[in-house]
Amino acid sequence: MKKRILLSLTLAALLVFTACTNNGGEKTFVESQGELEKVVIGVSPTPHGEIVEALQLDFEAVGIEVEIVTFDDYVQPNLALDDGDLDINYFQHKPYLDTFSSEHGLDLEVIGQVHVEPLALYSEKYESVEDLPNGAEILIPDDPTNGARALLLLESKGLIKLKDPTDLNATEADITTNLKNLKFTALDAANIARTYTDVDGGIINANFAIDAGLNPTEDSILIEGDQSPYANVVVVRAGEENNETYLKFMEILNSDAAREFIETKYEGTIKPVF
Repeated sequence: MKKRILLSLTLAALLVFTACTNNGGEKTFVESQGELEKVVIGVSPTPHGEIVEALQLDFEAVGIEVEIVTFDDYVQPNLALDDGDLDINYFQHKPYLDTFSSEHGLDLEVIGQVHVEPLALYSEKYESVEDLPNGAEILIPDDPTNGARALLLLESKGLIKLKDPTDLNATEADITTNLKNLKFTALDAANIARTYTDVDGGIINANFAIDAGLNPTEDSILIEGDQSPYANVVVVRAGEENNETYLKFMEILNSDAAREFIETKYEGTIKPVF
């Protein structure tokens, strides 16, 4: 009887050991340490959502289960984070975050940056900015931060001149010279990629451009340089900047695997900044 009990215990132990190893003989995080820590992240579908989705196995390897929630606008992700519906968001640059937080009384903090998406001017009617006619209508984002960014892009080419070409809060009132008498129409950033063909041109954020099948480096007639201050950031609620799970999440987004995916997938249309 004792031999049978001993044999049963041995077999049971063997089964447990076998169940706790994968085909390569190494234990997974869940098998060796317990349940995954769930993180809910709000993203724009492209490229942010694609980047996070591509790294799912890497997140799981360090004990994080990532639930991705996609947004097609620049307003709801910060409000949802502030309300507690999200743990993290990743869709914006810091100048936009600072302006939005100030306007809406939010207390949000950056825990890291990932990539730069170049803002660019697109036109189906003209092949260069020199071809733009006098009085051409240009669509620009209607939020203050990206609207200023659009004006700075045009200033960099000499199409307009601003009082201060380094002012990240510039508005049309700051234009001192408008060589081609360009007419600016402010529109929700997400809609410009769908409507710029109706006018002379539109300045489009790279995530919306890529989502619409446009390649910023190949299809635009004017594009930001490499020194853009608009790196896309990962954001949490104030007071949660040192959350261990969120910091591990950030490490994966700044890993070699993340860099390889960004450089391979987007072929230089967006650039890692880590």
